[in-house]
Amino acid sequence: MTRTLAVWRPDPSHASSVDRELDELADVLHAVVNAGAGVSFVVPFSRSDARAFWSDTVLPGVFSGRRLVVVARLDGRIVGTVQLDLATPPNQPHRAEVVKLLVHPGARRLGLARALMVALEDAARAAGRTLLTLDTVTGGNAEALYASLGWVRVGVIPGYARGSTTEELDATTLFYKQVQTGEEAT
Repeated sequence: MTRTLAVWRPDPSHASSVDRELDELADVLHAVVNAGAGVSFVVPFSRSDARAFWSDTVLPGVFSGRRLVVVARLDGRIVGTVQLDLATPPNQPHRAEVVKLLVHPGARRLGLARALMVALEDAARAAGRTLLTLDTVTGGNAEALYASLGWVRVGVIPGYARGSTTEELDATTLFYKQVQTGEEAT
């Protein structure tokens, strides 16, 4: 099994390739939401809903430079992803928000979430972003992952968002991490 991680750089001149990748990204999001992940969507959540998110929200952000996406592939197929929202106010050009760490349920327990986060931090450094923030469902597996990667827990907001498969409101934990750019590290 060949594993690769890279910043997603869709090429609009190769529409069939972009279309295939959007389908793969939609498959990951659809599977994750329907498996119960708290990533902003609720069931019923169709594959076309997932495809619309990628094509209508993420892709324009990637093309405009406001969003960076790292993808994990197994044998060439996208099975995981994480995004960096670079659309910050003018007084915060050093900051970015990590959003939607997703690993297809069939590709879990392979270290992909950890590898995606490490790759995303590298991409953030390359983009000159030194302060990263994120939120995650309190008590979920991702919370322990972020702590193990050196993210600092800020606090918990109770009743922050509804779960994807339940109407109950879940708490969310806020984290931040300061990363050094190559210039600062020397």
